[in-house]
Amino acid sequence: MSEKWKPTPHELEITETRIPGLLSITLPVHGDQRGWFKENYQREKMVEAGLPDWFEPVQNNISYNDGAGTTRGIHAEPWNKLISVGNGRVFAAIVDFREGENFGQIETFELTPETAIFVPKGCGNSFQTLDPNTVYTYLVDDHWSPEAQYTSVALDDEQLAVQWPVPLNEAIVSDKDLANPALHDISPMKTT
Repeated sequence: MSEKWKPTPHELEITETRIPGLLSITLPVHGDQRGWFKENYQREKMVEAGLPDWFEPVQNNISYNDGAGTTRGIHAEPWNKLISVGNGRVFAAIVDFREGENFGQIETFELTPETAIFVPKGCGNSFQTLDPNTVYTYLVDDHWSPEAQYTSVALDDEQLAVQWPVPLNEAIVSDKDLANPALHDISPMKTT
């Protein structure tokens, strides 16, 4: 367990953000001298608390990240995601890439094992690890397809001006993510 994070008693709570459909989730985590336990996804309870009841996950993905400062994104796919952390902490930046007045709207979060976010399709997600050995996990409601529309934007986009905790010139970033275009060079995603 991260030395910087320890479980605290919480109730399941889901709140809306400034980006339509993007939800912030507080998860109950129960801990003792052995470690901790949580229900990462429990459909009935989460729907009752505000998760859309049409979200039907078909796949669970896990990203293990060795070092603090590992940075991934900003990627949007044509599916919805329920994102959480199994170990460590991340700074997450979510950007609305959908057509409409919220295009380019950004929300940031610090995610620990007791928090999660529901990211609607068409919103780009990115994260930066704040602890070594961070496990980032997400449920998706569709399978990857080479024919689907995927959109990416540069982590250092001037218009978005994400305030990364670890400066990008000190972060661990893939060459592919370093080559992402600027926000003004992409077309808004159609999600219908």
